[in-house]
Amino acid sequence: MDKDFYTLDDFDLGGKTVLLRVDINCPINPATGDILDDTRMRGHIPTFRDLRGSKVVVLAHQSKPGKSDFTSLHNHADRLSSVIGRDVHFVEGLFNKVAIETIKMMSPGDVLLLENTRFFAEDVALKDKEPKVQAKSHIVKRLSSVSQYYINDAFAAAHRSQPTIVGFAEVLPALAGRLMEKELVMLGRLLSGGERPTLAVLGGAKVDDSIHVMGHFLEAGIADRVLGIGVVGNILLLARGIELGPPSMDFLNKEVGDWSDLVERAKKLMADHPGKVLMPTDVALNDGGERVNASVETLPSQMPIHDIGYDTIATFSGEIEDAGTVILNGPAGVFELDNFSVGTREILNAIARCKGFTVVGGGHTAAAVEQMNLDDKIDHVSTGGGALISFLTGKPLPGVEALKRAKLRGMQGKQG
Repeated sequence: MDKDFYTLDDFDLGGKTVLLRVDINCPINPATGDILDDTRMRGHIPTFRDLRGSKVVVLAHQSKPGKSDFTSLHNHADRLSSVIGRDVHFVEGLFNKVAIETIKMMSPGDVLLLENTRFFAEDVALKDKEPKVQAKSHIVKRLSSVSQYYINDAFAAAHRSQPTIVGFAEVLPALAGRLMEKELVMLGRLLSGGERPTLAVLGGAKVDDSIHVMGHFLEAGIADRVLGIGVVGNILLLARGIELGPPSMDFLNKEVGDWSDLVERAKKLMADHPGKVLMPTDVALNDGGERVNASVETLPSQMPIHDIGYDTIATFSGEIEDAGTVILNGPAGVFELDNFSVGTREILNAIARCKGFTVVGGGHTAAAVEQMNLDDKIDHVSTGGGALISFLTGKPLPGVEALKRAKLRGMQGKQG
C-alpha cells in the first residue's frame, strides 16, 4: 500500500545515526521511582529490531513539569534495555557537550537514551508554534547537526506540536517507525469504512472526548451504531430523562464537571440519528461491594452505578459479535473492582469472538486486554490516548502532518 509518509522500508539506515522519538511515558511509583508498567516500551520493540544496524539516539519524555512522576529517564534506560534485549546507554543531557560528543562516538548497533525532553523549556514552551519556528530551536539545531534521519514512533504523542515531534521533520529526512506505521494503517482502515455494520463502543470517564467521537462517527457515516457504556452510558441515560441518583451524580460533578452540556449534545445526536445510539437497559449498582443488578426503569438509586447490567451485556455482546467492524474505547465500569469488571470483560470477550475487524483503544481498556490475554484475538490495540481521540474525530495530528510534509519535500527533491 502506498503511504503518504516514509517508513523504515524507504531508506537503508545501516550505519546511519538516527534520532528516534518514542513514547515511553510510563506509570511510576513517585516514592521509589520504579516503573510500574512497561507496555509502551514493548510497543517499540519492532522498530528497535529493524534499527539494529543503526546508531540509535532515543528522544522521549516522562510526564510534565509539576507532576510527581516528572522524573529523569535514568531508570527508563535500564528497563528499556531489558525490554529490547540490547544495552541502552543513558546520558544526563539532551544537547549539551557530553550528549553531542557521546553521539559522535557511537558505533552501529549502539542505543543511546537522552534525558527527558521536557526537562528543557523549549520542548514545552514552543508547543503550538509553527513547525518552522520549532525547527529553529536549540534542541533541533544541535541534535540534527549530528544525525542523518529522524524517526517518529511516538503515535501517543503525535497530537502534540513540539520541537521533538514536528521540528526535526523540517530539517532531516523524516519517517515513521513501525509502531507509528501500524497505528496509522490500522486506524486508517477503521475510518475508511470497511466491513459493515460498524459499531463504536464508547465508555470510560472521558465523556467529552467520547461525545466528540460519537458525533463525528455518526455525522460522517463512519459508524452505523454507537453503544454507550461506562460514564458515557450514564450521560445517555440522563439525555433520555432517566435520573441516576445522588452517588452517581456526585461522581459526575466531581469527575466530569459541567455535564449538562454533554447531556444536551447527546440529546441532539440521539434526535438527529434515531435508533443509532444504544444505551444500557440495566446497570450494576454497588451495594457495599456487592453487585446488584437493576433495570434503568428502577432508577434513581442511592447506590452508585459501577457497571452495565447483565441484559445490556448480552444485548451489546450480540451486536458486537455480528458486526463487520468494531472500535472500543473505554471500559464499561469500575473494572478495577472484580464484581464490576464483568461488563468490560464480557464486552472484550465479544470483541475477541467477532469475526470482523476489531480495534481497542484507551489506556485502561488496553490494560484489560493484556490482563485477559486477548492481544492476539483483537486486530489492533492502540497505544494512543489523546492522539487516538484526535484521530477518531478527524483532527490532523501535528506529528503525522510533519511526516507527510517530509515525504512531499523528499519526492519533490527527487523529482527536481
